[in-house]
Amino acid sequence: MRHFLTLRDFTKEEILEIIDLGLQIKQNLKSGIYNGELKNKTLAMIFEKSSTRTRVSFETGMFQLGGHALFLSNRDIHLGRGEPVKDTARVISSMCDMVMIRTFEHSMIEEFASYSKVPVINGLTDSYHPVQLLADYMTLVEHGAHKNIVAAYVGDGNNMTHSWMMLAAKLGFELRVATPKGYEVDAKILQDALEIAKASGAVIKTMNDPKEAISGATVVTTDTWVSMGQEDEKEQRIQAFKGFMVDDEVMSLAQEGAKFLHCLPAYRGYEVSEEVFEKHSKIVFDEAENRLHAQKGLMVWLDKQRDM
Repeated sequence: MRHFLTLRDFTKEEILEIIDLGLQIKQNLKSGIYNGELKNKTLAMIFEKSSTRTRVSFETGMFQLGGHALFLSNRDIHLGRGEPVKDTARVISSMCDMVMIRTFEHSMIEEFASYSKVPVINGLTDSYHPVQLLADYMTLVEHGAHKNIVAAYVGDGNNMTHSWMMLAAKLGFELRVATPKGYEVDAKILQDALEIAKASGAVIKTMNDPKEAISGATVVTTDTWVSMGQEDEKEQRIQAFKGFMVDDEVMSLAQEGAKFLHCLPAYRGYEVSEEVFEKHSKIVFDEAENRLHAQKGLMVWLDKQRDM
């Protein structure tokens, strides 16, 4: 049995296998083919953090695969209201075939997985957002932009940044991360990524200049400056991130034909300009849709591991 908590736990071959499986399932869906790979299977979805794309993609995905998804918020279960994580894990995993958790502390999902009898998927923690990176890379494959990647991440050193570092380290491409001073990536996660990169040949650079990061890049990506739970820091962050908006001037420094990605929701006028977002809206919304298909590939892949 395997859990999907971070890309760190997966090989390059496994990541690409999951992507390929997701692409095949997507192609089947577009052709009207439903194979019911997870027929009669149940996914428990635990949300301590709300989300549009995560709920819709997992719930729809399980339905299309022939299974059923249960939405469980803090108001619906005892987790967070006195029951230990390990007890909730034992109970839910005795009744469901898979669990997806979207929460704050990464340690919570690690503890849950250590007591779970079924695969646990990280739908987002404060440290990592690996399912989004599956969708991002799937989108680059579909748009023919997955070879010789030079990626630039501009913004906060957050869970998306950490997951981009892990994807680069595993797949062996170049990643440049530009963050304002004081908002750099987690030092330990960076060190882990750099160690993994030694084997794959990946190049991971961190800096404080967004123009330096984007210059010559084939892929440019960013994220909101104010994540959930950081609302009280909004004004402080807006000041700190001045000069980090991806606008036409900054985007022009990338290679001709460079792809722009955003995990959404996008706040125009902050991390990205209205003009850049709309110019690249086709690929951004393909990326959003691919949350559905990449996660279906992941769930089918994890289910197969249990049968081995």
